Amino acid sequence: MERRPFGRTGLEVPVIGMGTWQTFDVRGAAAAERRHVTDAAFETGTFFDSSPMYGEAERVLGATLAGRRDDAIVATKLWATGDDEAERQIEAALGFFGGRVDVYQVHNLAAWPRRLDQLDRWRMRGAVKVVGLTHYSAGAFGELRKAMQDPRVGAVQVPYNPLERTVEEEILPAAAELGLGVIIMRPLGQGRLIRQDVPPDAIAPLRPFGVRTWAQALLKWILSDARCHVAIPATSSASHMRSNAEAGRAPWFGPDERSYVAGLAGRL
Repeated sequence: MERRPFGRTGLEVPVIGMGTWQTFDVRGAAAAERRHVTDAAFETGTFFDSSPMYGEAERVLGATLAGRRDDAIVATKLWATGDDEAERQIEAALGFFGGRVDVYQVHNLAAWPRRLDQLDRWRMRGAVKVVGLTHYSAGAFGELRKAMQDPRVGAVQVPYNPLERTVEEEILPAAAELGLGVIIMRPLGQGRLIRQDVPPDAIAPLRPFGVRTWAQALLKWILSDARCHVAIPATSSASHMRSNAEAGRAPWFGPDERSYVAGLAGRL
C-alpha cells in the first residue's frame, strides 16, 4: 500500500486506515473478535482512528493494539466543552494507547480554542505528536477554515466522497496550502454508497486500476486526489479490511475515471 507524507507533520501514513465508529463500540466476545480486524489492518497499514464519542471504541481498539502499539499510528479525538472533562478524556486515551496519541483531534470543533491550548500542552510534554481538528458538517466549514489558520494545527478530518464534495471548495485547497495532513471520514457515505447495487459491468472499465469492487472504486476516487492522505472506512470484517486496502495502490484515477465514478454514484 502507498504511504504519503502527512502534510508538514513529519508522519508518513498509509493511504487506507481504519475507522472505529459503531464497529468497535462492542463488549465481551465481540470486543475480542475485533482483534482479527486489527490484524488485517496491520497486514497492509497501521493508521487507526477513534473517539470517546464512539462509546467503547477507544478501549476496544487499545486492547487490540496490545503488544504492537509501537507499530501503529493512532488518531483519536477530544470531545468536551469543559476543561475537566477534556482532561479526563485525554488521560483515558493515553491509558488506552500506551501513553501517547499520534494525532489528537478536537472533535467537531467543540470549544476548539481552549481544546487546542490543552492539547498543545500535552504535545509539548511529548504525549501528542500532531494536533488536529474535525467536523462532519459543511455548515461548520467556515469555522473550520478559520481554525485551520492556527499554527498549532497540523491536521484536519473531514467527510469526502462522490456525493459529499463541499471540501473541494475551500478546505482541501487550504489544507494543501497550509501543509496540513488530511484524514477522510465517511469515504463510503456511512455505508449509503455501498448499500446500492453496482453491476460488475459498470466496474469493468476500472479493472486496469486494480479495482474489483464498488467500495474500492470509491476509496480510489478519494485517494486519487493527492491532497487526501488517508481514508478511514470503518468495518467489523477482516475480509472487508483487506479488500479496502487493495484500493491503496497505484495506478490512480485520472479526471476521466473520477468523473466516471462520480457519475455512477450520482445515479444511485
